[in-house]
Amino acid sequence: MSETGEALGAGPETDDLRSAIDALAPWFHNLELRGVRTAPDHFLGDYPAFKWRRFAEALPADLSGRTVLDIGCNAGFYALEMKRRGAARVVGIDPDPRYLAQARLAARVTGLDIELRQLSVYDVGALAERFDIVLFMGVLYHLRHPLLALDLIREHVAGDLLVFQSMQRGSMMRAQLPPDHDFKQAAHFALPGYPKLHFIEERYAGDPTNWWVPNRACVEAMLRSSGFAILGQPEAEVYLCRCAGPPAGEGAVYPPRPSFSTGEEPA
Repeated sequence: MSETGEALGAGPETDDLRSAIDALAPWFHNLELRGVRTAPDHFLGDYPAFKWRRFAEALPADLSGRTVLDIGCNAGFYALEMKRRGAARVVGIDPDPRYLAQARLAARVTGLDIELRQLSVYDVGALAERFDIVLFMGVLYHLRHPLLALDLIREHVAGDLLVFQSMQRGSMMRAQLPPDHDFKQAAHFALPGYPKLHFIEERYAGDPTNWWVPNRACVEAMLRSSGFAILGQPEAEVYLCRCAGPPAGEGAVYPPRPSFSTGEEPA
């Protein structure tokens, strides 16, 4: 029995499968489950398969013995691909129970054993485990606290590789900046390649969960500031990173509260 909550077997017949897929609609991942598409009219087309094809070769074809965490797994497309490559263990987390139900159905139909848990990126410390590969795809711009999320990933679950993707808007340039500026210098903030995180007050593309959209320089600066070294960019929005030094500043790790004269900390 898998932690998907269902035995992995042959799965339903086509008519029943179509009914099961429709019952869990709408789908954001256009999966092909035994010849049936989950989102055939997706506004992005064959998503995320078309994006995966652009960077699939950047990851090892054989993941035997590796552990993988897919943060914001949605219907499980990337988690299933990692299991297809032989990963010893794949854990997918998402705060949305409907997405997890979709992923359970996909795992049962494909016969791929993945573990699914209802957690947000802010809860990754509860896993109490580091993973060889962490996938953080298409989540950052849905978060109210994006840098905190990266800090928590680095502090609690990233063991080696991070595969990161985010929608980007604004300039694709990268300004060459010194590590510090005088307080009276402000011109650099207007440079096209200065790291910028665009705030969305209401909606973008009709989605009220789109909060922050970075430009390219901002994505890279945030990754470095959270303690990741960028190894490569195999696709326009995708970065392969490795754990490097600790996050800049305090990151998600805060110093202990000071001791008091009584020897006890306040309640």
